[in-house]
Amino acid sequence: MKKLIFVSISLACSFLTLAQDTSQHIIPGRRNSAEQEGKPYVILISADGFRYNYPEQYKAEHLLEFASEGVRASSMIPSFPSSTQPNHYAMATGLYPAHHGIVQNIFYDRDRKTYFNSSSKENTEDATWYGGTPLWVLAEQQQLLAANFYWPASNAPIKGVYSTYYYMHGNKIPIKDRIRDVVNWLNLPPDQRPHLITFYLPWADDEGHKYGPNSQPVANAVKLIDSAVYALTQAVNTTGLKVNYIFVSDHGMSQPDTEHPLPTPNALDTSKFFISGDRMVVELIAKNPDDIQPTYKALKKEAKDYDVYLRENMPAHLHSAMSDDWHNRIGDIILLPHYPKLFNLYNHQLDKGQHGYDPATVKEVHAIFYAWGPAFKPHTEIGPFPNVDIYPLVTQILGLTYTDKIDGTKELADKVLSPRRD
Repeated sequence: MKKLIFVSISLACSFLTLAQDTSQHIIPGRRNSAEQEGKPYVILISADGFRYNYPEQYKAEHLLEFASEGVRASSMIPSFPSSTQPNHYAMATGLYPAHHGIVQNIFYDRDRKTYFNSSSKENTEDATWYGGTPLWVLAEQQQLLAANFYWPASNAPIKGVYSTYYYMHGNKIPIKDRIRDVVNWLNLPPDQRPHLITFYLPWADDEGHKYGPNSQPVANAVKLIDSAVYALTQAVNTTGLKVNYIFVSDHGMSQPDTEHPLPTPNALDTSKFFISGDRMVVELIAKNPDDIQPTYKALKKEAKDYDVYLRENMPAHLHSAMSDDWHNRIGDIILLPHYPKLFNLYNHQLDKGQHGYDPATVKEVHAIFYAWGPAFKPHTEIGPFPNVDIYPLVTQILGLTYTDKIDGTKELADKVLSPRRD
């Protein structure tokens, strides 16, 4: 008899449920080098779960005005899976999830024989889980100061480095106090002033999960984000500095059929596998490799409303095949439901709004990209692009060099950056 063993870890997409430390952390003794003091300023804002078309749908007047003044993309394509932790870290490193190592919000690591959980303080603060070189680490390595306000992975000393200024992940600090701290950072003396600031806003994702993307609570969240970004820009203007803004999200939000989830396949003996994920992506890691092929063949025969892949034959555009699995964390067998279907292996009450689907097939999970400021071309519209291109865009604005292999290209920067910029 099959028995589904519940893994007692949260499946929530947000990492904001952790015990919260609301104090600002400052690494003493750091200074911008004299050469770096003259570099531009970038504020990279992420509104979690902010779908690409929310500004038009909910009339976010300030964001639409900023977009018309600068650059707007028709959408930004998340990395697969279209989930919070993998995509924030993809933008931060220029690497796809299978390359940077955070392959889902919750996943099983074969080598460690344990799970990573983005809601676990112990996991998220452990730098050994993270590959790549995040933007703030790259900046600090080149004596350009950085500050992080809740960006995922910024609460771990990756490569032994925190940003000079950072907050541990949480949601208790009021938005007006967050904006105040950004202004205070920019009012510091030039040798102490951060040139890269990341800023995270959770509300669209929170409300989208609870009520679905086409709901009044999401409309309210969009208006709140619109007002917060406007208030941030107005407050930053008081510093007299010319600042570049990049407004993005990690993913969008869809409203699948949560009333009729797919049942656990009969061919899946859950006692033989560790299970990573649920709902839009189910990854099976075999306890005994001999169980992989027979289970795969049985699942293929049974499959209805979902696709079954081996790690070796994952579609190339997902960048999740065995050849991409730099950290040995992709499942031996992967189940991908057809939208609007989803799994519910743990029999949880399902949120109305969901993401995680393949962005190539579900447009609703596409993210947003707006950018404005002296570095950007005015009145410019571009088509969709992969979110790993954010990394080379920011490094080009700030004049940072990188030698690590990344997946992002300079195609986005070439399209959106002004030939003459401050």
